Order: sequence, then structure tokens, then C-alpha cells
Amino acid sequence: MAPDFTLFDTEKKPVSLHDFKGRNVVLLFFPLAFTSVCTKELCYVRDNISLFNNVDAQVLGISVDSLYTLAKFKEEQGLNFPLLSDFNKEVSKLYNSLYENWNYNMKGVSKRASFVIDRQGVIRYSQILENAGEFPDFGAIQSTLGTIA
Repeated sequence: MAPDFTLFDTEKKPVSLHDFKGRNVVLLFFPLAFTSVCTKELCYVRDNISLFNNVDAQVLGISVDSLYTLAKFKEEQGLNFPLLSDFNKEVSKLYNSLYENWNYNMKGVSKRASFVIDRQGVIRYSQILENAGEFPDFGAIQSTLGTIA
């Protein structure tokens, strides 16, 4: 079962995983807003949101950035799905998606990770990347969504 959580979105509203019970959910943990690979990843989702919408999958982006930083990032990139602030690093830890030490001696940054959670709250796919320069396997994500749609 996917661990439940509640985080604030860029509109300062609490969002919980259980809010999406009965829908598929794609959690995308990413290190930091405004960085090149994170921007590329989230813009890929923005540009291909119909692939997720067509299988009733809610995408949620999660990073340890503040909700204010994420709001600016979402606005500038025109992102069409919620970004959630895990500023206290609790959810990233819960999903084993947190670097103890990252670049430039930064501590407690989210790893690039993806999880597909089905309508009953079961994790059906997970990928946790140690190298933040790598891109999520969106083919595997779509394949998993196709089998649980």
C-alpha cells in the first residue's frame, strides 16, 4: 500500500493522497525547481498530460522546495498539474526518495523518483533514481497505467 500523506500545493491548500482514492495517481518526486532535468521532466508531463488524463491518472509533482518557489516554477513553466511542497522532507523519506547528501553539500533533497498508485492505493510501479541527471522511464509508467486503467 502507498503511504498516505498530506502536503500543501502551490495554492496553499492541503492535498492528501487519500483525496484521490478511486483514481490512479502518478507521484513524481524531483530534486529542485528551475533545474534543467527537473524542468525537462515536468514540461514533458505538461506537454503529454492527455496520456495521463486518458487513463484517469492524477499526476502530483513533489519536491522539498517551498510552496512559494514551486508556485513561481509552476507559473513560469505553465504546468497543468499540482506541485506539492515536501519542505519538511517527511514524504520523501516515507517513500525512500531522499538524498542524505546531494550536490554542493546540500542535505535532504528529493531523489528523482516515480510511483504509480492504483485506484485501491497499491503501488504498482516504482523507480527511484540515484543519479538525478537521469530521466524517469515514462514508457514503463504508461505501460503500468495501461494495465490498471
